[in-house]
Amino acid sequence: MLKNKKAVIFDLDGTLVDSMWIWKEIDIRFLGKYGMTVPEGLNDALEGCSFHETARYFKEHFPLPLSIEEIMETWNRMAAEMYENEISLKEGAGEFIRMLKEENMPLGIATSNSRELAKVCLKSNGILDAFDYICTSNEVPRGKPEPDVYLHTAEMLSVDPKEVLVFEDIPYGLMAGKRANMETCAVRDPYSERAMEEKLKLADYFIDSYYDVLNGTYQKLS
Repeated sequence: MLKNKKAVIFDLDGTLVDSMWIWKEIDIRFLGKYGMTVPEGLNDALEGCSFHETARYFKEHFPLPLSIEEIMETWNRMAAEMYENEISLKEGAGEFIRMLKEENMPLGIATSNSRELAKVCLKSNGILDAFDYICTSNEVPRGKPEPDVYLHTAEMLSVDPKEVLVFEDIPYGLMAGKRANMETCAVRDPYSERAMEEKLKLADYFIDSYYDVLNGTYQKLS
């Protein structure tokens, strides 16, 4: 998998850390503070919405004593605390990163999350210093599934895209890696289990955990 590779770039949420549950949990805790529960179908109603659009939806649909800005501030504060205290690395991720650093492999993060939350999460898990560059989707013209975030990260690592291996957990991320002309490895995550068939079609490799890479037990798909 790593043969002829000169850099490795990871997505963050659901790929490097177990965190895809966090926003649903924030909704539960946030509304719970005001004596409300999460209504059925909320996630479907908010699919594709930006952070600001989601806050506006909450303001319009729930009797909250907060402005849209205050809602966003509260969510950011809750997320930062949870990323620092409740989010852990995927199985074998720490060992895999240590191995890559021992081999002096340049490492990058390409995430749709915010830089602040990414750094909090990586620091709390003791791997922030392992990464040579972190790129977030709001720093490039187009987000995933477009390749911009991966191409920019490769450029900042001074590596040809063809010599990069990408780790991703969802189809949009795998599409972004492939459109950047990079080899991709799909990572198992419970929150993208329904999209497994699509993930396997898009990726070059598949792992249940990073121990599969360390032990050579990964699946080669193409």
